[in-house]
Amino acid sequence: MSFTSKVKTELADRISNAKHCRVAEIAALISMCGNVSIDEFDNYKVYIKTDTEVTAKKFRELLWKTFHIDTDVEEKDKQLSHSKKTYIVEIKNNEDALTVLNETKIMNAQNEVEEQMDLNKNEILKKDCCKRAYLRGTFLSAGSISDPEKSYHFEIKCINENKANQIVDILKFFDVDAKTINRKNKFIVYLKDSEKVVDALNIMEAPLALLEVETIKVDKEMNNMVNRQMNCDMANMNKTVDAAQRVIEDIKYIEEEVGLSYLPEKLQQVAQIRMENPEESLQDIGDMMNPPLGKSGVNHRLRKISEIAQNLRDEERPK
Repeated sequence: MSFTSKVKTELADRISNAKHCRVAEIAALISMCGNVSIDEFDNYKVYIKTDTEVTAKKFRELLWKTFHIDTDVEEKDKQLSHSKKTYIVEIKNNEDALTVLNETKIMNAQNEVEEQMDLNKNEILKKDCCKRAYLRGTFLSAGSISDPEKSYHFEIKCINENKANQIVDILKFFDVDAKTINRKNKFIVYLKDSEKVVDALNIMEAPLALLEVETIKVDKEMNNMVNRQMNCDMANMNKTVDAAQRVIEDIKYIEEEVGLSYLPEKLQQVAQIRMENPEESLQDIGDMMNPPLGKSGVNHRLRKISEIAQNLRDEERPK
């Protein structure tokens, strides 16, 4: 199951106890994936069509719990599409259709099908909880979210710019800054930041999906921190190995050119121990000396050896 399907399944299971929230979610579903038809006798029909079975079933359940309207979910095979099925829920009775259109404010005072896009004027979106329910309905209808293991991307496809702007306004009301883009004649509302995706899940009231995203996010951050530490440790180790190798080359150069007896006695001892223990740390080299010497002391003496080697090389260069 995709992460989008998991989120939609969780959202579909959430049925608000408040009628006004159920009405807001019904309005969103009709607005995003529904249609209204009027026959020659002025009889209205309302239906939604979706590729997601849980969305269709939730619409049916919302209609029953809110208006006691009994409908069926009709399943059809899709033609010329990668999606195997499409699901249709239709309100066929004229009185039932008018009840839903009036309650959701999709029909105006002049009995015209006209949705109010202005957030401040839309009566069904006055309450904060109804805004949450409405966003939940838009996502169930036309939303998707990427697998958080791979990336953080949340989007809702809208058929027109006004609807996209309305969804942006709802998210902005909850302090989530969404962006829009026009893609293949669709207006896409999207979020890419992990924090914004988490906020959107919180607004829609999907705690299980939210927890999963947060858990994956923490795991990613921990893995990144461990990788950075390992890379840092490896870099430091490489520096230590390179430094040790350079000192050994300096010691060999001195031995070949003038002999180690050329070095002061204290430097001879550390040179001999370093040559015999090329992979040991400075601390270990210091512990082997008589008397033992600290790490900084060993490092100081090895630097002196390298300086002597460099001076010998300089003397050999032609003037």
